[in-house]
Amino acid sequence: MIPILNAGVGLGIARVIGLAQGNALLFSVLCASASYIAVPAAMRMTVPEANPSLYVSTALAVTFPFNIIVGIPLYLYGINLLWR
Repeated sequence: MIPILNAGVGLGIARVIGLAQGNALLFSVLCASASYIAVPAAMRMTVPEANPSLYVSTALAVTFPFNIIVGIPLYLYGINLLWR
């Protein structure tokens, strides 16, 4: 749920600062992907005994495909609603 939340915040920011629809989509995708880009590094620093194969594979095998398959169309739908 964090990628969707991050993308929603990104869409709100994009709307407030007046980005075009295409730029808003890219910005929301970047905001959503921050969760699986930053988590492996944060987990390695905060929980050194954690198994990297679990948190890296979860970030890349679950969150990334979800963002591609469900997230991007959802963000585009949100943009179409907000930019009417």
